[in-house]
Amino acid sequence: MKIEIRGVEKLSFRERQVVALKETGYSNDRVAKQLGLSASTVATLYGRARTKGYEVVIIIPGESLGLFGPEEEE
Repeated sequence: MKIEIRGVEKLSFRERQVVALKETGYSNDRVAKQLGLSASTVATLYGRARTKGYEVVIIIPGESLGLFGPEEEE
């Protein structure tokens, strides 16, 4: 599985860090601890990033879903 953040060029460095951690499921408190920020700063950065319109895309290879057998590849 691969996670891609589209529109990341619109975000500041700190916003990118916060978005990457928040979109993988970490709480504001955990992100704050990891980045040495307050939870309210994390919330502010995340909210600001969301207004800039990024998009998170999860890419899951078909073989990992078991949709095709070995004889059906290609």
